[in-house]
Amino acid sequence: MELWSQVYDPLGNTVLSTLLAALPVLVLLGGLGVFHIKAHVAAIGGLIAALVIAIFVIGMPAGMAARAALFGGGFAVVGIVWIIVNLMFLYRLTLAAGLFKILQDSIGAITNDRRLQLVLIAFCFGAFFEGAAGGGTPVAVTGAILIGLGFSPLAASGLSLIANTAPVAYGGLGTPIIVLDSVTGLGLENLSAMVGRQLPFFSLIVPFWLVVTFCGLRNTLQVWPAILVAGVTFAVPQFLISNYHGPWLVDMVSAMIAMASLAVFLTVWKPKMVMTAADGSADSMVSYAEAQKAIAGHGHSREMVLKAWTPWIILTVVLAMWGIKWIKDHVLNIPGVTFWAIPIDGLDKMVQRVAPAVAKPTIEGAVLKLGILSATGTGILIAALIAGKIMGFRFSQMAKEWVQTAVVMRHSILTILAMLALGYTTRYSGMDATMGLALANTGWLYPLFGTLIGWIGVALTGTDAGSNALFGSQQVITANKLGLDPMLMAAANSSGGVMGKMIDAQSIVVASVATNYVGKEGTILRFVFWHSLALAVLVGLLVMLQAYVPPFTSMVVHATAGGG
Repeated sequence: MELWSQVYDPLGNTVLSTLLAALPVLVLLGGLGVFHIKAHVAAIGGLIAALVIAIFVIGMPAGMAARAALFGGGFAVVGIVWIIVNLMFLYRLTLAAGLFKILQDSIGAITNDRRLQLVLIAFCFGAFFEGAAGGGTPVAVTGAILIGLGFSPLAASGLSLIANTAPVAYGGLGTPIIVLDSVTGLGLENLSAMVGRQLPFFSLIVPFWLVVTFCGLRNTLQVWPAILVAGVTFAVPQFLISNYHGPWLVDMVSAMIAMASLAVFLTVWKPKMVMTAADGSADSMVSYAEAQKAIAGHGHSREMVLKAWTPWIILTVVLAMWGIKWIKDHVLNIPGVTFWAIPIDGLDKMVQRVAPAVAKPTIEGAVLKLGILSATGTGILIAALIAGKIMGFRFSQMAKEWVQTAVVMRHSILTILAMLALGYTTRYSGMDATMGLALANTGWLYPLFGTLIGWIGVALTGTDAGSNALFGSQQVITANKLGLDPMLMAAANSSGGVMGKMIDAQSIVVASVATNYVGKEGTILRFVFWHSLALAVLVGLLVMLQAYVPPFTSMVVHATAGGG
């Protein structure tokens, strides 16, 4: 099979070629949001559209297109399905043991105001799990907790998705920033610092946005001091750690500080009125004294509360260990024993990106990295097995529960496989570059539209790291052509991308599974879509200020300045 070069304008018309490249995504999102098609059917429809366009219009060899789709499916199994199945397995074990209810009650004992529960759980607790693992973990955990506290499936899933935005660029122990550096060469510390001069603004905004979405502006203003405390105590550490340490611990440390600060603040500050209904209704408002009577005691001993938190503490410790580079390199990844790098024959080094998507022709690799022990999902499974034994389950019981979990999630698994197959088909066929190049023709407005390229990238790939891998290099090339700072636009790709996290099919499927809302993925998409777009545009407007308007221009980190 000969080397194949990508074609970015197969129809000889930029507008028509861009619309064609966008068609698979429109099939997927339109099927979910407009025609209310089941998620796995919509994803398969999008995949079929991508394959047809890649083979019959763009001219990609059929075998190569099929391999790209299979590569995407393989990555989905290793990088995503393995994570969420094992995470849901742990959740179902705690549910069966009756401990998840105790966990919910213990959180409710901190505050039974639904607005503050959202901030504490969806924003703070979710950010911690985003930093530790990413990959849908925060949405799954927080969605399940909110469901147990009485929130509706739509509210639990949609609000968890909205909350899981500002931390995403530093998720999985800084993986998106590490990937961005690998494709741009601008310096890890520099990129970490630049993103850290964009997202803290939204770490302040998102908690307010979350609560306003839930119950309206008037009810939000009643608890604004607590929301501000959560936002500030997350945003300030996010800025400091990203600028003066690096990307690895930004989310985990910031989230721990924010959780502790909010919990302490709530011991000295009390809302005059407490919202007790999980539907955001103002009719449920009661005085603080009345609300306290309802939670005077949750009825669980300190030992039982500790036992309820133990599985999640174990999970946190294991994931932290799995993220330590020395352990990963010298203990978990033993080449040929526990780790294999498998080139995809007929695809690896057979696809060439060409100008104007890249400055010089670049050969695309296609290597499936299979780490049996180092995979995040394996760490979650080990944590689940340890926690299961502590909870009193036999291994035979746990094996049966794991199989049942996989069966329950079968349609969700199929959706994720099809979605990643779609994403990889668009990547290797060059359809992603076609869409990105169209936005690159926006001239002085490029800081806004370049940010939206990152948003589209995450919506396509399901991860900020994936979007950075796809478009990071292109952002640098376009910035240099337009006289913009390449550091600014590379960071904008990651910062804008975080707002696409709430509309990617992977996250929506994880949310639907965690909240027992399977089959309603289109409803979730419609709930979050305009929030996603609005926040992405706000990020783009901030990037425009940093590109053109003093004193915002002084915030830009330059590659020669040392990053910070």
